[in-house]
Amino acid sequence: MTMQGLAGLAAYMPRERAAASALFCANGYVVGNWAARIPSFKTGLGIDEAALGLMILAFGLGSLAMMPLVGLWIARRGSRAIAVATGLAMAPMLLALTGAPGPWSAAVALALLGGLVGGMDVAMNANAVAVERRMGRAIMSSCHAWWSVGGLIGAASGGLLIARLGTTGHGIAVAAVTLAALAAAAPAVLADAPAAEAARPAPGGRGKAGLLPVLVGVMALFSMIPEGAALDWSALYLRDELGASAEAAGLAFAAFSGTMAIMRFSGDLIRDRFGAVLTLRVSTLVAGAGLLAAGLSDSVLGAAGGFALAGLGIANMVPIAFSAAGGLPGLAPGIGISIVTTMGYSGLLFAPSLIGFVARHTGLWPIYATLPLLYAAVLALSGLARHADPAPAEKARAERPAAC
Repeated sequence: MTMQGLAGLAAYMPRERAAASALFCANGYVVGNWAARIPSFKTGLGIDEAALGLMILAFGLGSLAMMPLVGLWIARRGSRAIAVATGLAMAPMLLALTGAPGPWSAAVALALLGGLVGGMDVAMNANAVAVERRMGRAIMSSCHAWWSVGGLIGAASGGLLIARLGTTGHGIAVAAVTLAALAAAAPAVLADAPAAEAARPAPGGRGKAGLLPVLVGVMALFSMIPEGAALDWSALYLRDELGASAEAAGLAFAAFSGTMAIMRFSGDLIRDRFGAVLTLRVSTLVAGAGLLAAGLSDSVLGAAGGFALAGLGIANMVPIAFSAAGGLPGLAPGIGISIVTTMGYSGLLFAPSLIGFVARHTGLWPIYATLPLLYAAVLALSGLARHADPAPAEKARAERPAAC
């Protein structure tokens, strides 16, 4: 590669961006391995499905409890130390699950794992916002894509490691890989400023964001509920209501996840070209059309195509909301992101249970056909996505060679 090519690569992927991507990948890797551990976790504790559901709820509640606290810590110290510290503490938690002697101790360990995963989630998103502002262009969508890559690697390799090494060996291997990745990334993680220096000045000198973070949180919540519905219920929908075989039932999940991953790797370029507001509005319309098509389709392939279209639309919605939360005027990025992530992830935590209750009486197709109504609120609030775009001063700074 020529020196000019190397310089171009360094400008596109500076050390801080690569390190932020590694944080996302490491977090996803641990979550993917936890997903692979669930069957042996259930068997080892001798619990039934209902008890397992409560265990998984403990994971989610731990995440939601930790997110606001991490936002406050980031406001005081910046995101770098918190992201690395929570990641280091998260790495051995699957090994701690192995050593839990009974359901109660396992629930506590699982809540701690969820808290560390969720806390790191807030910190790494705040760091990605800081890198965006340093570079003067979007990186959030690709960071979320790297989380998916880590989750895929963890889920795909976790079962194999458990079969070969047992749960203890699996926990040791996951801890070793995660610690190695964090050790490599930590020196390059951007040292962003604490709250007093990091918050964008509010227009007119005002120092309070008011209801803005809550409104952006609503935007994230109504973006993530349909995402969770597609991830958690699409395979069952194809099998039970459209008559798909067990093999074909996975088409919906694969189509949705595949198009979402592809779009997230290209979403930053789209957002830089057209701006966050227009990107969000078009993405919302595409996602709504895809879910509507999936709900009204009477064929397996038609529904899978609808979910594929929905994945293209949903891909950029949450990353834009998170970037907007980190760029709200008069508010430290960690605080804004902690509010928005807590609201958004609560949708992923509680909505699937509510959907299951409703589907018991109506079936799933009416749910997919009506979920796009939530997007009306996203469209109404989409003007707030302007806070995801870098400020003119940030763009000007990024144009200088020293910016990268």
